[in-house]
Amino acid sequence: MRILLVEDDTSLGDTIQAWLRLDQHAVDWVQRGDSAQTALMTHRYDCVLLDRGLPGLSGDALLAQLRAEGNHVPVILITAFNALADRVEGLDLGADDYLVKPFELEEMSARIRAAVRRGAGQVSNELVHGDIAINLDTRQATRAGQPVALTAREYHVLYALLLRRNSIVTRAQIEETLYGWGDEVESNAIEVYIHNLRKKLGSDSIVTVRGLGYRMKNDGG
Repeated sequence: MRILLVEDDTSLGDTIQAWLRLDQHAVDWVQRGDSAQTALMTHRYDCVLLDRGLPGLSGDALLAQLRAEGNHVPVILITAFNALADRVEGLDLGADDYLVKPFELEEMSARIRAAVRRGAGQVSNELVHGDIAINLDTRQATRAGQPVALTAREYHVLYALLLRRNSIVTRAQIEETLYGWGDEVESNAIEVYIHNLRKKLGSDSIVTVRGLGYRMKNDGG
């Protein structure tokens, strides 16, 4: 997943970013609310971790603006404000979840997965298409119930395809899932990952739509 981290505490931001990257997420980190506003205008994110007290533009103001514009990206507030009234206020502004500092990183990861599932309309922790499935918690892929070993990047490409399994997924959308700011994007990387997935899941499992992108094979081909 690609995650936007909006946190002005350098020590905490470093810790969260390092943890999420170890968890194989692409992470963009900004320390100002107005910088987050710009990032959200130019990139698509699977989840936003948003501090409430920020320079430039408060987290509350940014969240309210997002929801007013109809942007339903999952947002988890991360804040030191822990009174009941603060939590209620944050959720009423449109937050999907609320984490009070200090928090356990494992819990943060679980809450990210849950928020993304809800945002995608998923009621379970699996994305399924035909006989292909991935478990969002364990990151285990299966075909016809049998485990399929995937690299981290292959998993994320399959995740992007299964998340939009009834649509064509462009190369740019896949790259947005895989790479954060400053990451080097190899020119043929996506083609290599698709090739490897076809070898592991079946040569006809992923369809190339020339000039547009890729999609999972449906019953009609």
